[in-house]
Amino acid sequence: MMKISTRAQRIEPFYVMEVAKAASALAREVAHTERPMIFLNIGEPDFTAPPLVQEAAARAIRNGSTQYTQATGLEPLRERISDWYQQRFGISVPARRIIVTAGASAALQLACLALIEAGDEILMPDPSYPCNRHFVSAAEGRAVLIPTSAQERFQLSADKVQAAWGDKTRGVLLASPSNPTGTSIHPGELRRIHAVVSARGGITLIDEIYLGLSFDDTFGHTALALDDNVISINSFSKYFSMTGWRLGWLVVPEPLVPVIERLAQNLFICASTVSQHAALACFEAASIKEYERRRAEFKARRDFFIPALNAMGLNVPVVPDGAFYAWADCSQICSRLKISGSWDFAFEVMRQAHVAVTPGRDFGSAGETHNFVRFSTASSMAHLQGAVARLQAMLA
Repeated sequence: MMKISTRAQRIEPFYVMEVAKAASALAREVAHTERPMIFLNIGEPDFTAPPLVQEAAARAIRNGSTQYTQATGLEPLRERISDWYQQRFGISVPARRIIVTAGASAALQLACLALIEAGDEILMPDPSYPCNRHFVSAAEGRAVLIPTSAQERFQLSADKVQAAWGDKTRGVLLASPSNPTGTSIHPGELRRIHAVVSARGGITLIDEIYLGLSFDDTFGHTALALDDNVISINSFSKYFSMTGWRLGWLVVPEPLVPVIERLAQNLFICASTVSQHAALACFEAASIKEYERRRAEFKARRDFFIPALNAMGLNVPVVPDGAFYAWADCSQICSRLKISGSWDFAFEVMRQAHVAVTPGRDFGSAGETHNFVRFSTASSMAHLQGAVARLQAMLA
């Protein structure tokens, strides 16, 4: 029998995708009925890349601009990203510190491989996105999940980081806005967390892939404003609507650039050349105008969907200030319907209402033990309205 590495065995199944497979199977059965499946389980915008981006991709293929780029990415694209930080956030991020990657996943992998030694511990909030802790594990580190509360916006605090810091702690991996909660870290608290980490010679890694989809001026700030030692991961998938194009970027301190470049050369060679040429068009005025229109649409969906969930007893304890998720407590409903927890609740909703949602199991102990489920509001308003009607009927 083939021996599987202990590294691979440490990686748990991605339950979001396991539920998605079950939902897809049921969707095929009910596709031609009066109630086809409504998918509120996957964090993928229903918008695709806007026209200028699609045209730029076609032009790159037509012109033969498809060969390898340097491992750090096309220089014009790095410059465009740098300009975006200046225009949107008012901060200077030199292009030489920006590395274009094969999605945010590659950015996280490169950062973890560059900075984490075997046995190092990385502090993360519970709940948090499961793949982030698995990147730590794949680099032979250990993710330490620290329970958070609604009062803390489901984010770490400086006090909790300080209390949890031990001999093996290497740093923190945060996300703002967060998946699954859609909540951000208050800028003041983020500054205090970074101060605690920096004083101990640690690293502050922050996943900012939903930063473009921030709805509240209090929170819509990049952590890169703190200092040049913050490491930020970002992506063209969410705000820029390019999920399948597999393109992201990493902002690192300047001394780390050649280290990341060396790893990228060996592991990925480069990000997709066609995707990079297409992404140049993301920053055209017409594209930004369209992205801002979509951001307003995501906010409108949130403003409709969260009150509707609360009215049904699916309490969302913190209104998300960004992204497109609702982290809802289903314990009241589970108790009333005699359902054992969020996992079974998700399958009951799938079977009875033909609505696919994500149980909290993936996101840490809090999701399962406290009976939370994640709804994605990345689907159209019509789908959200239909899902609310079905859920109301099921729970009546």
